[in-house]
Amino acid sequence: MSDTEAAFYDIGYGIAEAEASQMFGKKCFTAGKGGKPFVSFFQDCMVFKLTGTEHTQALALEGAHLFDPSGKGRAMKEWVQVPFDQVAAWPSFSDVAHRYVLSL
Repeated sequence: MSDTEAAFYDIGYGIAEAEASQMFGKKCFTAGKGGKPFVSFFQDCMVFKLTGTEHTQALALEGAHLFDPSGKGRAMKEWVQVPFDQVAAWPSFSDVAHRYVLSL
């Protein structure tokens, strides 16, 4: 397991009531009724479901962009892909994403 993947799991397992799962065949963590995904792991990046200020802040990070798992220009607008270079920001965005999904 890479350092990047280990960081993803450390963060996900550190969130109460989060469960490891899969989204589009990619590793993710889910929460809430129905197990809604709030973070995912893709191309050595952590992907967060965000809105509002945190969405804007995540996109402003160097190397971050909207999540487009197909690579065909069909980005998932609430999801922001943040590279490992920004790993220091991963825990706070994970907490925000978790709270967001629980509010849905």
